[in-house]
Amino acid sequence: VVYKIFIYLIKICFEFYICVCVCVCAGNVFVSFIGSEDRTPKKKFSEVQKERREQAQRTVLIHCPNKISEKKFLKYLSQHGPISHHFFYESFGLYAVVEFCQKESVTSLQNVTRTPSMGTEAAIPFKSRFFNLKLKNPSSQTSEKSSIPCSNHSPPSSKKLSELLCYAESVDDQLNTLLKEFQLTEEDIKLRYLTCSLIEDLAAAYFQDCTVRPFGSSVNSFGKLGCDLDMFLDLDEIGKLNTSKTSGNFLMEFQVKNVPSERIATQKILSVIGECLDHFGPGCVGVQKILNARCPLVRFSHQASGFQCDLTTNNRIALKSSELLYMYGALDSRVRALVFSIRCWARAHSLTSSIPGSWITNFSLTMMVIFFLQRRSPPILPTLDYLKTLADAEDKCIIEGHNCTFIRDLNRIKPSGNTETLESLLKEFFEYFGNFAFNKNSINIRQGREQNKPECSPLHIQNPFETSLNISKNVNQSQLQKFVDLARESAWILSQEDKDRPSPSSNQPWGLAMLLQPSVVSSVSLAKKKRRKPASERIKNLLESIKSHSPENDTDTNGKRTVSTQA
Repeated sequence: VVYKIFIYLIKICFEFYICVCVCVCAGNVFVSFIGSEDRTPKKKFSEVQKERREQAQRTVLIHCPNKISEKKFLKYLSQHGPISHHFFYESFGLYAVVEFCQKESVTSLQNVTRTPSMGTEAAIPFKSRFFNLKLKNPSSQTSEKSSIPCSNHSPPSSKKLSELLCYAESVDDQLNTLLKEFQLTEEDIKLRYLTCSLIEDLAAAYFQDCTVRPFGSSVNSFGKLGCDLDMFLDLDEIGKLNTSKTSGNFLMEFQVKNVPSERIATQKILSVIGECLDHFGPGCVGVQKILNARCPLVRFSHQASGFQCDLTTNNRIALKSSELLYMYGALDSRVRALVFSIRCWARAHSLTSSIPGSWITNFSLTMMVIFFLQRRSPPILPTLDYLKTLADAEDKCIIEGHNCTFIRDLNRIKPSGNTETLESLLKEFFEYFGNFAFNKNSINIRQGREQNKPECSPLHIQNPFETSLNISKNVNQSQLQKFVDLARESAWILSQEDKDRPSPSSNQPWGLAMLLQPSVVSSVSLAKKKRRKPASERIKNLLESIKSHSPENDTDTNGKRTVSTQA
């Protein structure tokens, strides 16, 4: 009896502990189970960027010989100061990323480094943090060489991924496995910030106190291994007035050159930086200056890191979009798993492409997932307008006349009480967009509800900050229809999986693994082809249709010609 009373009291206490807190604001209802909240403080996007940038500034990149003793290598570098972290990777040779504990250690290493003798060629003496290590006596280290573990910066092959997914215990486990295999590793993120820091060293030769910041998939938590590195040259901190140091009746300003517009200034700056990268940037190859684009940029390959890089300036809204996506990814652990799986599914069926064209972009797919999660009951993610209502004075942000204000402190946002599984959400995503009225409705994460399309584009997804822009204007009707057909097919496959699911040990594709099989699309296309009439019959029907709609037949009761509107 005492035992039963004890169990009953524990049950009451537990139910009280997970009592439901409902917050109704701006049309959104968020239910949070207090017992399930993650009480670990979450860092702001700006705090993460600052920490990563400081790490990069005390880090060096070293091209190493293949035959090297890791122990002797680290002992040699430790002469300049204690080492916080290091790792090796391969990209056109063996490279080491070494992070010192103090920034002064980098200066110490630079002071003992010489400019190489190039023989008949001439070396451009640029003092960077990208070094080349040579062995004075290679034979002495060959015998001591041990296998140096290298970090992997590539996603798994399709075959390897399929095997991992087949052995998963559930669909939820499959989505989390895919996320784990594709997401950026700690080493990859450090290498991206280091690459930006190395480019910043070059740009600082012209623009002292400038900052080169990564944005986009490299920092928004949705980047996958091998994705491009987008960089933003931030010149806003240069020459900012420090009121604490001004006194007297005078105000000193820098003497500068003037140009007719902001765009021309951006083009001239990027043109100079592009020339600098091409002529003086160690490891920078294939430099292209794309200055007449809507957003001017310099594109190049950073050979040492293996990244394809795009450098822009005057693009603060893109940086703000990165922060917004970072917040959405951090609010609920299911968000990133779902986005990664949907993107992988889209790429497997050629819905997305690295080549510009009429395909749906990864950014558009991410917006669709966020919108879908805002539409759940209760919502898993808050709307952008709701995040704006939580903002305080320090969160206010107006960029080029666009209101980009939203709360930046993740710890002040109540987590959702929605407990749907990833399997359920994946299926419901395909169901939702397989039956979405794309012909009349647009997708809008600011309000989190369907709205009438303001234009006739097949797919309309409102830019969250530049609200007059459609981020999916490039998508044509055939690509959208392909997405809808695949979404419906995928929803059907997942519903069938519930009835007949193979054993994980059978190594047969199921769940998410089945959705990523190219044969799914092929079988659908083949079935449609089989349903189509023979070519001769279709041509005959077409001729009869033309005949029946000839001018003499296309008249109304008043004898006036009519125009057929049938497709």
